[in-house]
Amino acid sequence: MSQPKHMLSGLRILDIGTMIAGPVACTLFADFGAEVIKVEVPERGDTVRDIGPFVEGECLYWHVEARNKKSVTLNLRDPQGQAMLCEMVKHADAVVENFRPGTLEKWNLGFEELRKHNPKLIMLRISGFGQTGPYRERAGYDRIGLAFGGLMGITGYPDRPPVRSGTSTADYQTALMGAFSLMTAIYHRDQMGGEGQEIDLSMYESIIRFTEVLVPEYDRLGVVRERRGNKHFAAAPGEHFQTSDGRYLILTVSADAGFQRLCHAMGRADLLQDPRYTTHSSRWEHVDALNRILGDWIATTPVDQLCAALDEAKLAYSFIYSIDDIMNDPHYAERGSIVAVDHPRIGPVKMAGVFPRFSHVEHKPIAPAPDLGQHNEEYYGEVLGLRPEQIRALSEQGVI
Repeated sequence: MSQPKHMLSGLRILDIGTMIAGPVACTLFADFGAEVIKVEVPERGDTVRDIGPFVEGECLYWHVEARNKKSVTLNLRDPQGQAMLCEMVKHADAVVENFRPGTLEKWNLGFEELRKHNPKLIMLRISGFGQTGPYRERAGYDRIGLAFGGLMGITGYPDRPPVRSGTSTADYQTALMGAFSLMTAIYHRDQMGGEGQEIDLSMYESIIRFTEVLVPEYDRLGVVRERRGNKHFAAAPGEHFQTSDGRYLILTVSADAGFQRLCHAMGRADLLQDPRYTTHSSRWEHVDALNRILGDWIATTPVDQLCAALDEAKLAYSFIYSIDDIMNDPHYAERGSIVAVDHPRIGPVKMAGVFPRFSHVEHKPIAPAPDLGQHNEEYYGEVLGLRPEQIRALSEQGVI
């Protein structure tokens, strides 16, 4: 029996969400060979298509996050469109949505309705606050998830307002958890004889799940963690240190063995005899003084010499990279971390590749993001069996 060409070949996912969290969960499936049908509003398409930056009218954001998908248009507010989605569900493994809770039920497209057409259907439902609870109907997006989930409140410096991360962390973290939860449900259904089911994933819970010991620290010790800038209780010393050439270098040390190697690299073995620095807990109590010592060494040591000493000591460190650094770094280049995807109108578009890598499967080339409704005839004709004249009529009526 021949093996499937790609790892997720044979899975068909209906992506009826918008923007980032739900659709990117689907993109992760598409990257590894699942057939992802991106269902978009006729004429307008997904909101991401309208967000810059643009090159010759083409949205780069869209081309990154909608890669490897097929696009069909469908008006889910129209009764005919709703009936068509029910037909589409019969041919799908899963549906992913991130509307405000209650929206699909208003359109008669909630999970209980859709599963009538496919009892094995898995439905991933992503929202800001979840499908239940007093805040379920609130709108939610990335910054809301970061704020309500507790991460933004501990990010930044104590003498100024909280800071968001440089990209849509809550959206992407939710997408990752969404893809994991969807794969878990598929495994349970297909390998353990389970049923189809509804997955309720909120953006804020994707954040609070990965806030280290924030909850038990408060629960058992009464500690309300505050913003500490770049300092962290698990890293002493640890900061973002300026180098002699004006860049910034991250260096953090937790283990005693690592601290010993650092002291020898600095030529400061005397610090190992200082009772303030003999254990990590005592180093954390004096982290500011220790960071000043380390910072002075980093700022006054030529960068090549600094890197050689840190490498010889087998310590983890990195310069804080800009995108210019990334695009010109030999490690990125050798591993092929950045790839170019050929677009039929604007030519090659560079973007992050497909991660992680697997050793015994064929690499799937990245297909460019689809035009709006590009696959209407292919999908509606081949999967739903509609004739060309039926497809044209539905388009003229604004259903697709």
